[in-house]
Amino acid sequence: MKVKCLYLLSLLALNNMFVSAQKAKMYTSSDKVKWQQTSVDVRKQQNLDADIVVSATADQVIDGFGGTFSELGWDALSLLTQEQRNAVLRELFGPDGMRFTFCRIPLGANDFARDWYSFNETPGDFEMKNFSIERDKTAMIPYVKAALSFNPDLKLWASPWSPPVWMKKTRHYATAPGDHNDFTEENEVTGDHLIQEPEYLAAYVLYLSKFIDAYKENGINVSMLQFQNEPYTKHQWPNCSWLPESMANFIGKYLGPAFSKRHPDVELWFGTFNCNKMEDLDCVMQHPSAFRYLRGIGLQWEGKDIVDTIHRKYPAMKLMQTENECGGGSIDWAAAEHTFDLLQTYLNGGVNSYMYFNMVLQDEGASSWGWRQNSLIRVDSRTKRVAYTPEFYLMKHLSHFVKVGARRLKVSKGENVLVFRNPDGQIVIFCVNKDTKDQNLVLSCQSSVINLKLAPKTFNTILI
Repeated sequence: MKVKCLYLLSLLALNNMFVSAQKAKMYTSSDKVKWQQTSVDVRKQQNLDADIVVSATADQVIDGFGGTFSELGWDALSLLTQEQRNAVLRELFGPDGMRFTFCRIPLGANDFARDWYSFNETPGDFEMKNFSIERDKTAMIPYVKAALSFNPDLKLWASPWSPPVWMKKTRHYATAPGDHNDFTEENEVTGDHLIQEPEYLAAYVLYLSKFIDAYKENGINVSMLQFQNEPYTKHQWPNCSWLPESMANFIGKYLGPAFSKRHPDVELWFGTFNCNKMEDLDCVMQHPSAFRYLRGIGLQWEGKDIVDTIHRKYPAMKLMQTENECGGGSIDWAAAEHTFDLLQTYLNGGVNSYMYFNMVLQDEGASSWGWRQNSLIRVDSRTKRVAYTPEFYLMKHLSHFVKVGARRLKVSKGENVLVFRNPDGQIVIFCVNKDTKDQNLVLSCQSSVINLKLAPKTFNTILI
């Protein structure tokens, strides 16, 4: 009788273990369902044969997610009423929205400026007497301040696309001819485009320094600088080519010493590096003078090919994905899945922060130089309607839930999944189903097991 009772009690205990499963919140987005909350059962047991197995091993700390401010972005927002504009900004920066925490400011014109400009186009003004950010008061500063009104703790970093044209051998803002500029064969040079003579290098440092000061005077603190966007790119919009030896020399002999005195609170990073040549990156990172001033590396485009190698080789160095690939204006689910692949590559590769590019654009997202790009939010210039794109919901599935200071947890088995542990101990599991049919998966996360049914073509976040 005693044995029978013990057997029944064991069955009851086992049954209770399954019946009393805890509930976890699950958020799902698809091309049709934008943001749906449901729940899943979480059982306290282990299953190492599960389809997805999350390790207890933690990797990098997450410093945040964000996007890039641009003049055309502010122009799109300016089409809206104040109430509509605030709703969009709340979705990007507010506590119930994407909760962006770390964003980029172009230092002068980028490819989504209204047209080319710099802060000093006076030839030979090495003392920067004519330096002025008046142009930025028409769009960039209002845009940034509007974001800060929804998140006063927003961290900001800056990078230039091109120095003033008089400081370049090409005497032109672009690096290649195109149907939207007047760059010609006469402008072509090989190697460095910035003149590498000491007076030009010192003047360029002063130019960058004055930008930091001017923005601070306007109530905006820039906490980090990457001194050149895409030094390996040849395009018809603003850009500037550099050789790795010249970048190392500029950082080590000019930029680093000056900023350590004038702006000790501004971090200097090597970036944005759009190249997969480790030898070129090593040329800068192993330069004895340059390395001492660098606190991180910014990577984009071809940089994704070597991000994991960089993380292993320079484990103490912070890493950032600085520009999400642009999508060509397709603004569709396929583009969002491609962006997920990028997120997975960079985050599994060890980056601490991830930047989308244009947060808001109008219509098809055309730049002033004639190419189209995706954005998180689209404004119809005719109807003034606001549309939240698939990439908006993709980014929100991470940026809304993964808090600053979270650690990425390694996944020992499974694919299309990213997992993080927030500072408060909460586990954030992000699963993607790229198939056109349901996926039934068993997920094991340390001492918890979840049976998941992922709907076709969905992004899914589970909170434990």
